[in-house]
Amino acid sequence: MEIRTSFEAGRLTVYLSGELDHHEARCAMHRIDELLDEYIPRDCALNLSGLSFMDSSGIAVIIRVSRRMTVLGGRAWIEDPARQPQRVIDAAGIDRLVPVARSR
Repeated sequence: MEIRTSFEAGRLTVYLSGELDHHEARCAMHRIDELLDEYIPRDCALNLSGLSFMDSSGIAVIIRVSRRMTVLGGRAWIEDPARQPQRVIDAAGIDRLVPVARSR
């Protein structure tokens, strides 16, 4: 899995691509925690448009980011989930806790 970022005007966007399974989720959580500590953003968007696969471990990543942003006094949301991750989000009902934004 690849993690890219952009930071502008207090908004950190984390672009996840590849597969987000149990092993990759642990690495992703660690890396995203480092990014949140480094930037201390006001907003954090998790862009999932590049994910070809996500299992329930991805839900844990999303919840962790949302909770961290709440502690930081900010907001988190999911951006442009690809088809398969969207099915996992829908099945888990995670969109009731973390907003999902689509730009397409």
